[in-house]
Parts: sequence; C-alpha cells; structure tokens
Amino acid sequence: MKKVAILYVIVILFLFSYHSAFAWGLTGHRVVGALADQHLSKRARKNIQEILGNESLAMAANWPDFIKSDPAFNYLGSWHYVNFKSGLTYEQLSQQLHSDTTANAYNKLLMLIQQLKNRHSLDKATQVMYLRLIIHIVGDIHQPMHTGRFEDLGGNKIKLYWFNIPTNLHRIWDEQLIDFQQLSFTEYTQAINFSTKEQRAMWQNSSLENWLYESYQISESLYKDVQPEEKLSYRYNFDHINTLNQQLLKGGIRLAKILNDLFG
Repeated sequence: MKKVAILYVIVILFLFSYHSAFAWGLTGHRVVGALADQHLSKRARKNIQEILGNESLAMAANWPDFIKSDPAFNYLGSWHYVNFKSGLTYEQLSQQLHSDTTANAYNKLLMLIQQLKNRHSLDKATQVMYLRLIIHIVGDIHQPMHTGRFEDLGGNKIKLYWFNIPTNLHRIWDEQLIDFQQLSFTEYTQAINFSTKEQRAMWQNSSLENWLYESYQISESLYKDVQPEEKLSYRYNFDHINTLNQQLLKGGIRLAKILNDLFG
C-alpha cells in the first residue's frame, strides 16, 4: 500500500509540474483563438481553413503545449516566452529584443510571420505547424508572466497559495484566475468580446515591442503585489480580473490583425 501511495504522489506532482508549464492554460488560449476568429476577414478565414481544415483557431491554439510531450519538439520550449530583468525602460527592453539572438517568443514570432508570408513555398505540414505556433505565441506574450524574470522562471519560483492550494505566481496567471471564473471558453469569449473600433485600431497598430512592453509592465506590478507564501483568494481575483480579461481580449484582437495581414 505504501508503494501505491508513493506512486500516486509522484504522478500528482508530475501532472502538476507539467500542467503548470502551460501558458494561459487550455481555456485562455482557446479564448484568444476564438476572439481572433470573430475578427477575421472573409478572405483570411477562407485561406486559414485551407490550411487547418475543420480545426478552429481555438482548437489549434493549444497544440504547441500538447506537443511538449514529444521530446522531438523540445527545441520549441523557449519560443513561449521572453525573460527580462526588472526595471527596464521601453528603450532598454527594445534594445534587448533586437540584440538577443537566442530563440524566444519575439524573434520566433517574427520568423514565423515572415515564413507564412511565403507559405506557398512551404509544405502543408509546415504551414499547419507554423500557423498553430503563431496562434499560440501571440497568446503567450499577452500572459504577463511570460515576460517575467529569468531567475524565478517567470514567477514559477514565487511560491504562493490559491485558496489554500500550493501554487506559484506563474500558474495563477496561466490558469487559476481563468478557471476561477467557471466559464467555458465560448462563454468567456462572449463575456469579454467588447471593444470599440478605436480601441481595436490602437491595439492592432502598436508594435510587437509595445505588446511585450505592456505585458512586461504588468508583470513588474504583479511581482510587487505579492509576498512569498502569501495566501491569495477572492481579493486577488477582484483586483486583477479586469487586467486578465483585457490581456485576453488584446491577444485575440492582435492575433486577428496578424492573420488578416497574412491571409486576407
């Protein structure tokens, strides 16, 4: 019986560590994909369907997390985030982005976009993979802790409690805040899909560097807002749910812009 109990604990710990590596969690990524889908042009939707077939943007969004189970795709791990030091100005952050040649969400997203501009030179499987990655990475960079600090792995080492359950700052923002709303991804999409034409233009026309700096500024405030081992619950949700929802909405609106430019 002791062996069975130990094995059970090991499995639970494995599942916890594996799942905490996701960004936005399943629901969050699907919300970003579903939001983008509602802002596609007809031409973009048609051309995307030629690549993905019956797979929706919402369902395609989580493939880059699911594929982490295959060691052959381990090289994609660093494509989900960009780490920054604390206290950077926009100019300093931009300089790092342009000088850092390591594989990260910024330079790989630019690469994927450039490759799909010439998609007819790519085989079908590569087009599908690259499109799934774009959908996912745009979601990732709007999760603030994916622009967090290297030394704590984007908040993964900031140990906290969520309604008395051991967790960390990264996981709270990946999934626990979203799951706390108790909405399906379709319900969540409908609940937050409200933006003006002026807002969409402002969000879409800013640069990728600006998108990352916005997330970085939020992450800076999130680090300051907690203490190690702090117990978080209703008040944390109340204080941060609007930021969470706006980041999901911005991610969807901006993903639509990229896809309309590529396929519209």
